[in-house]
Amino acid sequence: MPAEVARDAQDFGAYVRAGGWAFALKVARSVRPGGETPGETRKVSAKAFAELAGCSPERVMRYYKAWDKAADDGLVPYFEALAPGQDVELPDSDVWHSYYVSRSSASSERGTAITAAAEAEGIRPTKALEVAENPTALRAAILADPSTAKAARAALLDRLQEDPSLQTEWARDIARTDDLKKAVASETQAASRIGYVRDIVENGQVKTPAGQTIDAPAELRAEAERHLSLIDELDENEDTTEWASEAFESMKDIVAQTVQADPELRLQERRTKFYSSLQKATKVFEELTFDDVDDLDTIYEDDMLQRLEELQEAISSCITTLRKAAPGK
Repeated sequence: MPAEVARDAQDFGAYVRAGGWAFALKVARSVRPGGETPGETRKVSAKAFAELAGCSPERVMRYYKAWDKAADDGLVPYFEALAPGQDVELPDSDVWHSYYVSRSSASSERGTAITAAAEAEGIRPTKALEVAENPTALRAAILADPSTAKAARAALLDRLQEDPSLQTEWARDIARTDDLKKAVASETQAASRIGYVRDIVENGQVKTPAGQTIDAPAELRAEAERHLSLIDELDENEDTTEWASEAFESMKDIVAQTVQADPELRLQERRTKFYSSLQKATKVFEELTFDDVDDLDTIYEDDMLQRLEELQEAISSCITTLRKAAPGK
């Protein structure tokens, strides 16, 4: 075995066992701690060590601070107890990332928040900080990998609950994108239809086409439960549009049959439908006014007047018919 190969293998094995501690030890035993002057020790400054290593003093100090924290916890000796070239027993590599922060941004307010979120998720803060500092890489991963995109979507949905500004921005983006706007409309309709079926099962009532609420017949509830069980068995990412439409149309058919089979219910349905139309028409005419028009001839049209006259005749006819049906007539 060549000596160079054996040395590399030994160094590699030491790193596997100790992780970053192997490099932190090199810093700890070679960089003089604060308060010591060059004449008091063989150690050098972090700047001098970085120049020899070909890296930045900031990077050296991150290893230095990690060792300092571990020394406070009793895992490693303090700097003063170490001499250049001295070896000591190192902690397990698994605890290295509890002490080492690979990015200086971790000390900022943003970095602190990212670190806390990473710890709450049970991952190393360094990984989250690396991602946060390279959004272009994150974008590339989302575009290329469906699983990454799925994780990003789930994270955004969680954040939306606590970020009103992001809610507004996302809603605006959707409203300005035709394909997304159509997809949202489709999903909203599907959710509404599923809600309609679910209400029948849970509340035992249903609305007729005219808008009156009636007790759902046993046949309708059984059919609603059947459709709902099928929908609930779908995978989370499976499209529910077709299932929702089928369930909704089935419910509508049974409701219509129920109304037609009951003379009293059918009569009430006609009455409710007529009164609903009357209320809508009344509201429209209450809003129709010329009070804010100073010069009527600017908006006058022959067709406008003709339509109003025809409408007046239709209303008069309705009034006459209803008066004949009034009690005592």
